Amino acid sequence: MFERLDRSRTDVVLIVDDVPDNLSLLHDALDEAGYTVLVATHGEAALQRASQAVPDIILLDAIMPGIDGFEVARRLKAQPETAHIPIVFMTGLTETEHVVAAFDAGGVDYVIKPLRPREVLARIASHMQSARQARQARNALDAFGHASLTVRVSDGRILWQTPLARTLMQRYFDSPDTVSPPELVDWLGTAVQRALQDAAQGTPPVSPPLWAVNQGASRLSFALHQPTGDDEWLLVMQESSDQAAMDALSQEFKLTTREGEVLYWVVKGKTNRDIGDILGSSPATVKKQLEHVFAKLGVETRTAAAGLAMSRVTQLKMR
Repeated sequence: MFERLDRSRTDVVLIVDDVPDNLSLLHDALDEAGYTVLVATHGEAALQRASQAVPDIILLDAIMPGIDGFEVARRLKAQPETAHIPIVFMTGLTETEHVVAAFDAGGVDYVIKPLRPREVLARIASHMQSARQARQARNALDAFGHASLTVRVSDGRILWQTPLARTLMQRYFDSPDTVSPPELVDWLGTAVQRALQDAAQGTPPVSPPLWAVNQGASRLSFALHQPTGDDEWLLVMQESSDQAAMDALSQEFKLTTREGEVLYWVVKGKTNRDIGDILGSSPATVKKQLEHVFAKLGVETRTAAAGLAMSRVTQLKMR
């Protein structure tokens, strides 16, 4: 299997055409212009190459034996890992219905055969800039732990997602890679309806609607971000965990590990008996640990300790 290619020095173009002369002409022109060039001579190979290498842009012949270019484009756009790749059709068909079919299949542009390399290079450069900016945005989101995905509201289909989003969805939900879990779809429909009503009434949103699911000590939250098209919305995901919050409290207030755990559960509103059950300690032991926490925080009551710690926990969950 091919490794995903390093984009730090070059952009990657996949050319799909069953005519060797066209492949040779474009390969030489793109290679000379500094691109990394991949080739496929039929639809099945194109789908495989695109899935494995995830090129930055695809030059796709519209008419090929077997799976034609229109069907290749539809399949690529149906897969979250390749849906974002811009597709430029290459065709000798200039009738209006064929041009419309190219755009309906997900193409962003088309060039007419016989191909003129300078024109193709100009079209690629134009779309590559947008693709590069979108890729950098996706990578930046993942780098800061804010995974994102675009979902179609009507049926919950995942149209696009960052690599981190895919990993988190697979970890938390037992559902196909391209379909949102039913509970997320239900929340999304309600959240979008409320957001649209607020917009129609001119009511400024106080904060984005949130939904979360727990898995053990970890929590995955979803925030409604913004519409990206008709019936499509961008969601931003953030994973947090009880342990991460406990570690943050311990570090922030210079507590022992067990004291950080006790303070965390105090913030969560648990009694000494509850905390003892959670941590496997007696209520008396929890009380003594809590006294140490009070002393280190400079407070005298659990209410004051919880209030002082609450902001730290909130900051952790919002990061």
